[in-house]
Amino acid sequence: MAEETILRFDEVTFEYKEKKPLLDAVSFNVRTGAKITLMGQNGAGKSTLFKLIKGELKPKKGNIFITGDDVTIGTAEQVIAREDATCTVEEYFANAFEVVPPDLKSMIAKNMDAVNLTVPTDRVVGDLSGGQQARLLLAAALIQSPDILLLDEPTNNLDSEGIDHLIQFLVMYDKTVIVISHDADFLNCFTEGVLYLDVFSKKVEMYVGDYYSVVEEIKARVDREIKKNAQLEKKIQDRKEKANFFSHKGGKMRKLAKKMKEETLEMEENKTTVRRDDKTIREFTIPRQEEIYGKLVTIESVTVMKNHEPIEVPVEKTLTKSSRMLIEGPNGIGKSTLLRKIVANESAGIHVKEDVVIGYYSQDFASLDFDHTVMESLEEVVAEGIDHQEMRSIAAGFLITGDLMGNKVGDLSEGQKGLLSFARLVLMRPGVLILDEPSNHINFRHLPVIAKAVNEFEGAIILISHMPEFVEQIAVDEYLDLGKLAEKA
Repeated sequence: MAEETILRFDEVTFEYKEKKPLLDAVSFNVRTGAKITLMGQNGAGKSTLFKLIKGELKPKKGNIFITGDDVTIGTAEQVIAREDATCTVEEYFANAFEVVPPDLKSMIAKNMDAVNLTVPTDRVVGDLSGGQQARLLLAAALIQSPDILLLDEPTNNLDSEGIDHLIQFLVMYDKTVIVISHDADFLNCFTEGVLYLDVFSKKVEMYVGDYYSVVEEIKARVDREIKKNAQLEKKIQDRKEKANFFSHKGGKMRKLAKKMKEETLEMEENKTTVRRDDKTIREFTIPRQEEIYGKLVTIESVTVMKNHEPIEVPVEKTLTKSSRMLIEGPNGIGKSTLLRKIVANESAGIHVKEDVVIGYYSQDFASLDFDHTVMESLEEVVAEGIDHQEMRSIAAGFLITGDLMGNKVGDLSEGQKGLLSFARLVLMRPGVLILDEPSNHINFRHLPVIAKAVNEFEGAIILISHMPEFVEQIAVDEYLDLGKLAEKA
């Protein structure tokens, strides 16, 4: 019996700007119960494709078919919408329904348990940690038991325990799942096929197999295409030289030259269009603020969460310009809150040296003004001595090109917001670099470049990251484990 198709794109074209398609005559289908990865470069249109599936956007051409009249779609977005940050957890779940069901409380309990989330339902969403918010996003998507589950970077902010729990859940989930993620190990645990959105051709290609197998298949295909083109190019050059030689002869030789030129044109047309793989950002350095010395940051006490209550715990940590500190602990323990206190420098137990410039990468991009244009966002942090041309050149190295400069920051993809944040760090020349999950939203191809730049930074570094392969590239020499502090408190 043939497997039923639940979702089908038929020659779908979509564009935000006239004559600049994001998707061009895209066709693919997804069978019921499939676990599919959606791949593509930052800004290629992955989140847009999700919006088309949900019906929030309409294609310019083509059709999108969903089998069945009562098919439900649930989406776990990358981040909590800013307008939802002031809701309580219970209100956030209630917003998922047009008519709030009478058994909402029991439904909330069931779905919070499914994603291993244990917080009071009267907690304000904005007060939750990044990992707790990631679990909340998934639980809210699941509360209507959707037939199609769309997950946009679901492992962002999750600790290893949270990722393991999510993998187990997805393996057992018997409905259709389409996931966007840059976490290769996570994807390989449950994916059975890949939809590859090519940012250059604007097409979607389908591959069958686990994530690593598909990546190898794509690489092998590209290698074959490059080899085939090299062979054709050699033949084309040979034909061109001979055609040019014969064209200067008389009679039949000229006819032969004409025939050879026609064959050469045909061979040119038959050259395979090799996939231009994801662009990688240029290598970069983060210049350090000049003339900084002594104790840049002193931490005398921190607040940790124990049984959902904040507890102040004494510590002794001092950071000089050569310090690299990793803050550890489970989701919800207070790691991001500690970083925000350091940035604000308004806590009695934390002291930042006067005039020290802090470069802050926030996991939720709270340091970015979403209403500013990209140009304005860059200009507001430019250090003295950097002119406009250099600013644009630095931005271009992070794939923030001229065509994006007039766009609102809020309209960028999450990956583009991340790259914009790194461009700002380079421009501001900080003395202290504070990084809260800097691998979130970032294409895995960019991460080695970013890790190298962070490791070579000559100022102080305070880091939170749940990606071990990123952390191990940074020469950390100080550790602050909030989980252990909470156990002792």
